[in-house]
Amino acid sequence: MPTFKGTITALITPFRAGQVDFTALERLVELQLAAGVDGLVPCGTTGESPTLSREEQQAVIERVVRAARGRTPVIAGAGTNNTADAIARSQAAARAGADGLLLVNPYYNRPTQPGLYEHFAAIARAVDLPIMLYNIPGRCAVELSVATIARLRAGCPNIVALKHATGRVDDAADLINACNIDVLSGDDPITLPLMSLGAVGVVSVISNLAPRAAKRLTDAALRGELAAARAAHHALYPLMRGVLSLETNPIPIKTALALRGLCAEEFRLPMCPLAPENRARLEALLREHPLD
Repeated sequence: MPTFKGTITALITPFRAGQVDFTALERLVELQLAAGVDGLVPCGTTGESPTLSREEQQAVIERVVRAARGRTPVIAGAGTNNTADAIARSQAAARAGADGLLLVNPYYNRPTQPGLYEHFAAIARAVDLPIMLYNIPGRCAVELSVATIARLRAGCPNIVALKHATGRVDDAADLINACNIDVLSGDDPITLPLMSLGAVGVVSVISNLAPRAAKRLTDAALRGELAAARAAHHALYPLMRGVLSLETNPIPIKTALALRGLCAEEFRLPMCPLAPENRARLEALLREHPLD
């Protein structure tokens, strides 16, 4: 099974007049490809996936696959908290030409660790694509344990990677020591600490806005060039920290892209525009840290 590494951009989903703006989406894909990113994730958290209909989700995945034209892997967000539905969405993503799947922990149900294992194992058996698990307890109210991740890696050959979004470094170290699954950061500000321990990249929010800067960081870290990686981290850190801390993702990153003229400043409820004082802070941040 192929695996994934480097800078993988978790794409926003642009909207206009209540509909997916496919023209803007294709433009964003081209900008990412021009920067040389190592993968694209449509329909993840940053893509406002909970508010996409199944038809919209499928259309977004198809359009990103078509726009990418094989130039970088497309890892489609297909997870949900209903196992049968997640299987159907994963199979549809495979038919659309996705190169892999991103599967989030089942949210709200709060399954046990055996239930989490069975959920992901059932999806893995139903599709012939490499799978990246997505461990984000802050949004899902349930966390994949290191033992369960190791069990899934051992029992499901196509579960090859994990997006680590617990916000902690110590459990990533435990996981890297426990099994040979490829770990990618799910939190931009701690990408370098995780890669110093053996993680192989990031599923990045900030790379929507600064793909070249994000890629400089992961490229240097993968080459083992710590000084260069540290310099890239420090250069990007104010944007990483600022954009991700103003309000809930993806509100700030989509607003930043709108300020750059790359999409409409439009969200789907329950997501809403930045508070005016936070928008002013974001505008100042972008002025203070121009992008290359």
